[in-house]
This record gives sequence, structure tokens and C-alpha cells, in this order.
Amino acid sequence: MNPKRVSIAAAGVILAVLLAVGLIQLVSSAAPPPAATKLTLAQMRGRLGNSPRVLGALHSQAGQLLSGGLPTLRARLASLHGWPVVVNKWASWCEPCRAEFGAFQGASLAQGRQVAFIGIDSGDTSRADALAFLRSFPVGYPSYYDKSGQVGAAITDSTFTPVTVFYDRRGGQYIHQGPYPSQAKLEQDIRRYALGA
Repeated sequence: MNPKRVSIAAAGVILAVLLAVGLIQLVSSAAPPPAATKLTLAQMRGRLGNSPRVLGALHSQAGQLLSGGLPTLRARLASLHGWPVVVNKWASWCEPCRAEFGAFQGASLAQGRQVAFIGIDSGDTSRADALAFLRSFPVGYPSYYDKSGQVGAAITDSTFTPVTVFYDRRGGQYIHQGPYPSQAKLEQDIRRYALGA
């Protein structure tokens, strides 16, 4: 047998073992998903009361699934110019989205008086499934229904979910691909990318 082939095969086996060990460590060290809040929409709105008018308009639509497509969402974002904005693209069938929703519930309550939050329900073929998800995981802001996924792709520059887009007060943008493992990590990125702190 050719010694060069044996060493290549051995290197392949070693690489496969290292990858398997790395994946096992990654899975075992992953933080549990953020816990969902038990607050109702009315309680969330109460905690976000006395917010500035433009943010109060978002809170008044908490938990709603809005229509209108890309033009309506772009108009909403334009109306928020000068405010820090967090846009989260999610789908009810997306397990990583479901896992991170507790982080968005908590962060939107903690930061919702100074930061605008908006959701995009992207790629859900059933509006009823999306609404059922929002009833189970209420948030203090509305989401825009995007059955085709085209609105979410246009805003986040990605066809994947979840994706979060941060806008600072000047309109600067930062895109985060993938789920947030904790409310603390999400709030850290809000301070860094939306608030510029």
C-alpha cells in the first residue's frame, strides 16, 4: 500500500474526529434559549407607557401582524429616522427564531422607550401560524407579514432566518446573521450598533 495514501487517509480520519469532538463541545456548551416572559400584551404596553409618541405608535400595535409589503415597511422605517431601530426577521417554523424570541421580548421591554423594535415574519405560508406564534410569544412591537420572504430579504440582505438589522440614529446599518443566545448579548449589540454606546 502506498504510504502517501495511508497518511492522507489517516489525516482525514483525524480531521473527522476533531470535527466531531468540536461539534459535541459546541452543542454541550450552548446556552439554553432565553425564557419567554409570562407578561400579557396589556402588561407589556403598560410597562412601555409614556414612551415618546413615535415609539408609542409601535407599542400600540404590539403583537399585531401588519400587511402592506415592502413600501409600507420602508415608510415605517423612514418615519423612525433619527431613532435607533432594531428589525428582527423571524418565522414561526424557524426553531432558532423561536429560541431567541425570549431575548427579544426582554430587550424590547428594557429598551423600548428609547429604541424602536419591528419584526418581519418572513416566509410563513400561514398567517394563522404566525399569529398563533405571536400569541404564545407576545412582544411589545408589531411584525410585518412577508409570506414570500422578499420583504425580509430586501431589508436584511439575506434569505436566512433569523436575521437582525440594527440602525443607528444616522441611518447606519449593521446586520447580524443567526440567533441571539441571550438577552444580554442582544442588548450588548443594541448598545453597540443602534445606540452607538
